[in-house]
Amino acid sequence: MTRGGHTLERRRRWVGAALALLTVSGLLNTGQARAEPAPASAAAPPARWVASWTTAMAVPVSGQPLEGFTDTTLRQRIHLSIGGTEVRLRLTNVYGRTPLVVRSASLARPGAEPGDVDVASLVPVTFAGSTTVTLPAGAEFVSDPIRISVPDDGDLLASLYLPGPTGPATFHRTAHSTGFVATGDRTSDPTVGSYPNRTTSFWFLDGLDVRTRADGAVAFLGDSITDGDRSTLDADHRWTDYLADRMLAGPAPHRFGVANAGIAGNRLLLDHSSFGGVNALARLERDVLTQTGVHAVFVFEGVNDIQSSPSQYDPAQIVGAYRQIIQRAHDRGLRVIGATIGPFQGWPTWTPEREAVRVTVNEWIRTSGEFDGLVDFDAVLRDPAQPQRMRAAYDSGDHLHPKDAGYAAMAAAVDLRLLRP
Repeated sequence: MTRGGHTLERRRRWVGAALALLTVSGLLNTGQARAEPAPASAAAPPARWVASWTTAMAVPVSGQPLEGFTDTTLRQRIHLSIGGTEVRLRLTNVYGRTPLVVRSASLARPGAEPGDVDVASLVPVTFAGSTTVTLPAGAEFVSDPIRISVPDDGDLLASLYLPGPTGPATFHRTAHSTGFVATGDRTSDPTVGSYPNRTTSFWFLDGLDVRTRADGAVAFLGDSITDGDRSTLDADHRWTDYLADRMLAGPAPHRFGVANAGIAGNRLLLDHSSFGGVNALARLERDVLTQTGVHAVFVFEGVNDIQSSPSQYDPAQIVGAYRQIIQRAHDRGLRVIGATIGPFQGWPTWTPEREAVRVTVNEWIRTSGEFDGLVDFDAVLRDPAQPQRMRAAYDSGDHLHPKDAGYAAMAAAVDLRLLRP
């Protein structure tokens, strides 16, 4: 399958190269698995709904998100982790101030060109049998089951017609994927020619569930690194995408949905006023704990608490936030995997004092035993000769965010046994 000129095979080569480098570096088995893999002969679980794709929403604070839309169709690409033949689309108006009317919606597999749809696969999306739905302010809705076949690691295009005015629009700022914007109801249009404008945000989409026999889903709570900042546009090169490729290459009984809940600028303890992202503790319930079929939570947060102003100089406050996440997830019967915070010397806000906080927090993550398992992303990403800095081969150039090769290395370092039920 080709997406944006990049094939799945090329992505697997990226991960293979990262595995080779990590093996040579002695960093591959940084995770600590607490459970043995299930026997290959274990009976497959019954089919159920599982989150195959999600995105985490931000508060509209300025520009188009605050203005919203009128008489507009949004066509957005959803990149699934696990596929199937029956799906449910999830819509959200969680940060809206007025009811959101979706006059019509459709799903389809991609067509010949980016933004085109395969007309043979085009199906309407209904809610309680109706093609029109109104979401109250603050609400999230799940569609009726939709019969459409999509492969593992496949794409669907969701088209939403919004008569508007919508008022402030619930959105995800950095989609790392191109969406398409048109005037009028273009939900059934086969080609992108009727969509003159582009967007690189997700709008009003909360997730997509697949009916599957997979083990369930893993929710990844994170910041811009989990969100995929500095990864290649439209290539699906977030570290969670590479992780999904590794998972799909394994035995079918061990597959799970990958639910990415990363938000650029996100912090454990404070909101991000410019990007509109509420703090991780405040969004934990909505973005993680209630995702469909979730059985485990992967926590990779904290660098923004340290490096963003106002900085958190007390490691105990960050540790306290981790403990809250662990406790709340355990109360739901979910396993929690923690990851160390990566190096960021060279980023404009790095200081020795902030570095000392990072080191202390990472030591707690490695040694406390409070997470159900851990992955040492710090060990994966750091330069052995300058451990406060990221390896040049992985650095996007800003010294905080990895590039594609760094994201592949992160995915390669995760022991997949940690993420199974």
